[in-house]
Amino acid sequence: MPVTIDYYLSLNSPWTYLGSGPFAEIAERHGATVNVKPCKFGPIFEQTGGLPLPKRSPQRRAYRMMELKRWREVRNAPIHLEPKHFPCDDAAAVRLVIAAGLQGKDAHRLSLELGRALWEREESLADPATIAAAAQRAGLDAAQLRASGPSDAELDALYEKFTQEALAAGVFGAPSYVLPSGEIFWGQDRLDLLERALKKPAD
Repeated sequence: MPVTIDYYLSLNSPWTYLGSGPFAEIAERHGATVNVKPCKFGPIFEQTGGLPLPKRSPQRRAYRMMELKRWREVRNAPIHLEPKHFPCDDAAAVRLVIAAGLQGKDAHRLSLELGRALWEREESLADPATIAAAAQRAGLDAAQLRASGPSDAELDALYEKFTQEALAAGVFGAPSYVLPSGEIFWGQDRLDLLERALKKPAD
């Protein structure tokens, strides 16, 4: 029986972007449905003991850069380690991802292309032209999605709802993949373990 995976993400996270493509391939291989749920990780960090990047120790920030270099090579993703517009206001981009999901469109592919805009193309997710181009690369029409979807206020309420759902599920970092059993896989470096879990029912 196909499984549904709750995918808690941040468009401002390089780890979300690095894992997005491989995760999509894993979901397709196993016929899994992905519920794309962008979250506000500032409040999540506050409630779970995490720290935003500027408040982390120099050692942790240095190790993060080392890991980004490693995974850039492993994933063969030409990301910029410190892109021009990081972090950026991603509210409009998040609204579009949520609207796409509500309308049965490929919100996962859209989130990947928005991540590509920020991390590879060094574009700002606050720029409507950037968002429209990312949507087009994902085979979607940003203006049509917004015209057919809920208001900003309704989409923002869903953004908050997803954040609260993440906290209730035990999520504390992005990306996190949560199975119906409640098992959490935190980080794109845990995708092999996620796939291992998806194989278990077939064994």
